[in-house]
Amino acid sequence: MPPNFTILGIESSCDDTAAAVVRGQPTDSEILSNVVFTQTDAHAAFGGVVPEIAARAHAEKIDIVAEQALDNAKIRFGDIDAIAVTAGPGLIGGVLSGVMCAKGLSAAIGKPLIGVNHLAGHALTPQLTDGIRFPYLMLLVSGGHCQFLLVEGPDRYTRLGGTIDDAPGEAFDKTARILGLPQPGGPSVEDAAKTGNPAAYALPRPLLNRDDCNMSFSGLKTAILRARDEVVKDHGGLPRQSQADLCASFQAAVVDVLANKSRCALRAAREINLNVRTLAVAGGVAANASIRTALEAVCAEAETDFVAPPLALCTDNAAMIAFAGLHRMAAGHTDDLSLSARPRWPLDQKSPTMLGSGKKGAKA
Repeated sequence: MPPNFTILGIESSCDDTAAAVVRGQPTDSEILSNVVFTQTDAHAAFGGVVPEIAARAHAEKIDIVAEQALDNAKIRFGDIDAIAVTAGPGLIGGVLSGVMCAKGLSAAIGKPLIGVNHLAGHALTPQLTDGIRFPYLMLLVSGGHCQFLLVEGPDRYTRLGGTIDDAPGEAFDKTARILGLPQPGGPSVEDAAKTGNPAAYALPRPLLNRDDCNMSFSGLKTAILRARDEVVKDHGGLPRQSQADLCASFQAAVVDVLANKSRCALRAAREINLNVRTLAVAGGVAANASIRTALEAVCAEAETDFVAPPLALCTDNAAMIAFAGLHRMAAGHTDDLSLSARPRWPLDQKSPTMLGSGKKGAKA
């Protein structure tokens, strides 16, 4: 019987400071605690994440959330087997805050240190929440990343395609800013779209004429800007209904792109591994109900299982980092105090780098 491990996870790659405790084995684990300190209010006035503000907030809160995670799990530092920490990719100031905190704890309490790829945390989340088995297709869709990954093991990833410019979450944020909606943009645009007409504006669906898994969202953002300017010129401002229609049209375009490219990715994944029978989605944008519904329909057409983690585990959190660290611990992989923070860290080391580098970092 494989041993149970108790892992403290630390996550600070963008604008959420998080710590969590996960206990178990790679095939059977439970979340004992999951604490997230959001920085939304700190960045609200700037229309997006300010790296310097994020780094300072992480440094101020990271030890507090780690202590709270242990308290909520009703354990002490001596009860954990290792400390897993996001070592990249992400905003380097935030990643450094987490890595340095984890190093200090490791040295102080004599527990192993495990550096975790933030993207691996997202990619392995469906195993933690739904117990799915390898292989599966993962759509990682967030504020800083968008890619299709064939996941054949905890350290076996093949990137099938991704965004060549903006990530969808970044496009949602920019669209919200263009239309005068609050940040974060994803929930704001989704909420406004509920009363809008998705066919009101003919927005582009970039790269749908290409039979591959790559996507582009930068032109869609530009199209929204131009459409808004036309509305303002015609009406002397932006009426609420026009704002809702623009949001609905934008969201419909993103949904169409993700659904179409998911069909392509399922075909590509099965050409590599016939045993792929599950499409999983993770990342902050996976919380969008319209996107989930469209992906469920794609999976139904393809007779494929669809798995989406609970909304609280779609966005950045430390439970996924602890679980990814548990996988590494079970395989006998740990790091020492020379562990470095990395702004870029692609999961698929063999594929060429994707083009594009938006506000939240290069698209691995």
